[in-house]
Amino acid sequence: MTAAPTLTTERLILRHHKMADFEPLYDLLGSDRAKFVNGPHSRRHSWYWIASEVGSWSLKGFGSWGVELRGCNTFIGQIGINQPAHFPETEIGWIFLSKGEGTGYAFEAARKALAWAQDTLQRSSIVSYIAKDNVRSISLAERLGAAQDPNAARPEGDSKDETLVYRHALTKSTAS
Repeated sequence: MTAAPTLTTERLILRHHKMADFEPLYDLLGSDRAKFVNGPHSRRHSWYWIASEVGSWSLKGFGSWGVELRGCNTFIGQIGINQPAHFPETEIGWIFLSKGEGTGYAFEAARKALAWAQDTLQRSSIVSYIAKDNVRSISLAERLGAAQDPNAARPEGDSKDETLVYRHALTKSTAS
């Protein structure tokens, strides 16, 4: 099995998921807070979701990281570079527990993941698929420098009426 590389920022550790991450992620995915990712999800579907993103490291060489606070090892969410079979392009996506929201942690983790993608994947861009009503994720994508790409393909089953595509250019400035 290929594990996610450990990445660090000033305040965060991006690391391979641990079994202990499942319950807090399920609590989020099984709640109304998961409405922007087609939730709430059952325990079974949440398991498949998380297992597939962890398994993606072995299958594709990229996947999701668990995000924890440096110094106290508190799990606060997930950031990932993924491309499941129904995604036409590689995506960066994020989901954070309420204790990790409004802190800049998602921005910090996403910048680190984008820098890793720039250095490792050697692609000119990746996308974020965002529900059109998800104001917080749209704001984060724009803060990261992504621009809406109305002509990009959407995941299988998604329409332009429900899913926006934000394109992140992977350039040397991504790593700063």
